[in-house]
Amino acid sequence: MISFDTALARGRVGTDEALAIFDSLEAVDEAFMLGAWRGSGFPTGHVLDGVLEAYRWHGKHFIDGERVHPLVFRGEREGQAFTVRPLGARWAVQLLQRFPQLKSPAVARVARGLLPLLRSSRPAARLRMTTFRGQLGAAMVYDDVPVIDVFRRVDANTVLGLMDMKGLERPFFFVLRREA
Repeated sequence: MISFDTALARGRVGTDEALAIFDSLEAVDEAFMLGAWRGSGFPTGHVLDGVLEAYRWHGKHFIDGERVHPLVFRGEREGQAFTVRPLGARWAVQLLQRFPQLKSPAVARVARGLLPLLRSSRPAARLRMTTFRGQLGAAMVYDDVPVIDVFRRVDANTVLGLMDMKGLERPFFFVLRREA
């Protein structure tokens, strides 16, 4: 099995390798996840690879166990960030599976212009302890979409996340780094 760092340096691993890395990492508790986190991809060949970055995804913000902002995006101006409700996530994934060209820079530019229309200051998820792949750990449960994000500790300031979406054949992986 390759390490997390080797996988990041390589730039892409298969889903089975990503699952092996995920399973080798320690689960975290809810308290560990509190705060603001900057997100980035962990490419595995998934249809969602690169989509969040193309849309200027910034990360996630865990206020407490009941209030989580799962989708924080960077605005057009430096230092500007906003949260959106993840409505239509299932629909968006189905569209991307059918039309991968939707990941193009031109489409992403248009979509970024529309994202502010989904702005919401209302939290859209909660933190819960759940058993996943044999480990009890923190998971983010979305309020309005059939998605659970599960986290494993890479180090004191980094987690590997796995998005488990009902109806999605393979999990989607991402990295979160704690913001100061």
